[in-house]
Amino acid sequence: MKGHLILLDHLDGPDGPVEAAALLRDGQLEDLLVDSDAPRPGTIYRARADRPVKGQGGMFLTTPDGPAFLRQVKGLSPGEPLLVQVTGHAEPGKAIPVTTKLLFKSRYAIVTPGAPGLNVSRQIKDDDIRDSLLEIAHEVMDGHPVHDLDGGLILRSSCEGADPDAVAEDIAAMADLCCQVMADATGEAEKLTEGDAPHATAWREWVMEAAIETEAGCFDHHEVVDKIAALFRPEVRIGGGTMFVEPTRAFTAVDVNTGGDTSLAAGLKANLAMARDLPRQLRLRGLGGVVILDLAPMPKKDRRSFEGALRAALKTDDTDTVMAGWTPLGNYELQRKRARQPLTEVVAKEMLE
Repeated sequence: MKGHLILLDHLDGPDGPVEAAALLRDGQLEDLLVDSDAPRPGTIYRARADRPVKGQGGMFLTTPDGPAFLRQVKGLSPGEPLLVQVTGHAEPGKAIPVTTKLLFKSRYAIVTPGAPGLNVSRQIKDDDIRDSLLEIAHEVMDGHPVHDLDGGLILRSSCEGADPDAVAEDIAAMADLCCQVMADATGEAEKLTEGDAPHATAWREWVMEAAIETEAGCFDHHEVVDKIAALFRPEVRIGGGTMFVEPTRAFTAVDVNTGGDTSLAAGLKANLAMARDLPRQLRLRGLGGVVILDLAPMPKKDRRSFEGALRAALKTDDTDTVMAGWTPLGNYELQRKRARQPLTEVVAKEMLE
């Protein structure tokens, strides 16, 4: 099938069906969301400060779902309650990563308590559309109690072409939720809101024009289970070459091979092909942290071309990734946010058989 296709279905898990969402483009798996028992990003807790970490400027917190870790905190004493939001997934045995900079995020609007101002996504270039969106924002936000919280608003790029009433309803819903949560800042540790599950996240984030299928069994009909099973194998075909994506405890190693191509340009061709597909592979496999690229041999003069291709590919990915640069041995290093759980932790191979 040509174009984008969104599939909302479930995978068989050891404890019953697991909610999942898949995004296909021209039949290729572009994104995959699978639910798990771990705290979802976006979850908001009323936490309790536990103990500071000397030398790191952080604080361990108590939450209903286990310990959390807050970075760069000052003026917080043990025992104090505070509102925090889950920012990503923790590695096994580590605390939940959280922040005090709360975001109330939906399909069209992001309400930002403590960060006043009305802003429209820079991706919306048309001045008339920007002005009309700001008019909607002022109609909803002016006089709303969220102003007492120094609340601000960001209108997302998905607002372009959207129904004005839907945008207004989204803004009002997020502003109301913000006021409700911020008014509940005192008391024992408690979960105040749950992060979005895969189906809700797909509605919020996959805003491109797409066909949507929601009936049970649509994963099987479009061979999504087979595509997921392929992600458990390290080898990935990239044009005439291959790359091997292999996570270890310390980092993820990506090895690039030219295959049977022995031409002078084979190394650069394979490396460019890897750069274009790498963000998708890391996203689908749920991999973050340090990523080390063991590239195919190529002249040093071609490094700039490789970096340009990698930078362009990463711009299309929502996960923050730092291009750390070249190592003395000629490898290339990335530092990627752990925004998702590894696929191997949320989907067991037995579920795919």
